Amino acid sequence: MAESGMAANILVIEDDPALGAGLVAALRGAGYTARAADSLAAARDALQAETWAALVLDLGLPDGDGLELLRLLRRQGGAVPVMILTATDRRETRLAGLDGGADDYVTKPYDLDEVLARLRALLRRSLGLASDILPFGVPAGAYELDLGGQVARAGARTLMLTQREFRVLSVLVRRAGRWVSKPDIEYAVYEDAVEIESNTIEAAVYGLRRKLGAQTILTARGLGYMIPR
Repeated sequence: MAESGMAANILVIEDDPALGAGLVAALRGAGYTARAADSLAAARDALQAETWAALVLDLGLPDGDGLELLRLLRRQGGAVPVMILTATDRRETRLAGLDGGADDYVTKPYDLDEVLARLRALLRRSLGLASDILPFGVPAGAYELDLGGQVARAGARTLMLTQREFRVLSVLVRRAGRWVSKPDIEYAVYEDAVEIESNTIEAAVYGLRRKLGAQTILTARGLGYMIPR
């Protein structure tokens, strides 16, 4: 089922390594947590191991048809939003995918910005949100995070954030009211956390506090960081 709150953990089920890695990198760049599964078996394991806010599903997988996974998921009562992203453009397949429980159907080659916009729409609907603009801060609603425009604002003023600061802020705002550990932020923001310098997240949080105010991001030893609701 879809995650509650603002968390957005997205599973990309795609057997082409380059396409899967590219989409995961783009999702992480937009502030989501994301990883790829390259087969039905890997997807089933990921669905058992974690809770996902949305799935991006290819149909032609090496060990079977992605439609079977979708139908099984719906038969079991899974309500997670699913976007089919496939090279198959036959009318019959599109209808089968949508009737089988897909929330959207996009064909390859695709426009990456459109895919991200469609995913934002799926997540908004699943969370009951009206827009991509998320208020946060102290006092409540002092700032807003524009996921579509990838900017943060204080009233009418656009804040000058680095790409790293925006990514970290996106993770924290989506999970507002919850502690987020440093490893979780690293996993959400970077494709390979092993290569991250030890003070990268701390430096981004320090920069955000200077621009947003120290009280906007809380820290607790052993728990991580949190933006209060």
